[in-house]
Amino acid sequence: MASVRGIKNDIDFLVNEIVSDCYMALYFNGEEKREKIISIIEDAVAFRNDMYYRANHPADKKNRSLVRKHYAQMRRDMMSRIDGMFTKLSEICK
Repeated sequence: MASVRGIKNDIDFLVNEIVSDCYMALYFNGEEKREKIISIIEDAVAFRNDMYYRANHPADKKNRSLVRKHYAQMRRDMMSRIDGMFTKLSEICK
């Protein structure tokens, strides 16, 4: 099982990638798409805070099987939400 520190590092890395891509899109697209891109940044920050809370508070700390399932579900959720944010950003920047 991966450590909580590793999961938090993954969360930070992926959210930083989203935010940096959003800032790059703001630079190249200007004011016409600003509000939509800012909403993606806000969503990414809220997502980071939610994932940190979930990483720090697993469902049942005494049952190792449930803890593993909790963190596996977190990773699946993390990848699907991050992929969704990248897709949304690419749709905006077309």
